[in-house]
Amino acid sequence: MDKYRKRRAVAVAHEMVDLLAEKGYITYYAENVEEARDKVLELIPKGASVGVGGSETLKAMDMINILRNGDYHFFDRYQEGLPFSEVEEIYRQALLADVFLTSSNAITRQGQLVNIDSSGNRVAAISYGPRKVIVVAGVNKVVDTLDDAMKRLRQIAPLNAMRVHHKAPCVETGKCMDCQIQQSVCNSVGIINHGRKTPGRFTIIMIADEIGF
Repeated sequence: MDKYRKRRAVAVAHEMVDLLAEKGYITYYAENVEEARDKVLELIPKGASVGVGGSETLKAMDMINILRNGDYHFFDRYQEGLPFSEVEEIYRQALLADVFLTSSNAITRQGQLVNIDSSGNRVAAISYGPRKVIVVAGVNKVVDTLDDAMKRLRQIAPLNAMRVHHKAPCVETGKCMDCQIQQSVCNSVGIINHGRKTPGRFTIIMIADEIGF
């Protein structure tokens, strides 16, 4: 990121930290992925059970390896060779985790967290279940309105379909085709309006960089 885009990213990240705090979330600023990773590890107690949502942001932070090798009870959805039936069971177990770690597909300037899923496990865990939810997001996830968020979900659909190796039409066309098939990655949409319902449940770390889809 060049110095001009970085300067803008810093400004947006600080803006969102303040705005989201006013919406009832616990918020932190991170200069980069390294700072974000350090803050996440500071927030997760040793011995805690931890679930994760599918996320390129978490991969950029190397969080999967850290959780695997750390002093945590990690619901590891990324184990190689697992049949999907066992992965689904891990999804269910993660709904009762002490901490659920994820990113968000979009964050509006009205304080809404907007997410779309194939199986719905991430949307479900963000909404209810885990005692704590930690959301880590780069400034590229910030949009003005809910309509802009829904537009962003459609724009990133092809990337997410490729990420999970789904044979959805958007993989070939490069744009959302509003498909109605089992291989769609756009089956469940979740919107969190604010963090006030359960004080302290949501923590959002805004990274002054463009990370993930």
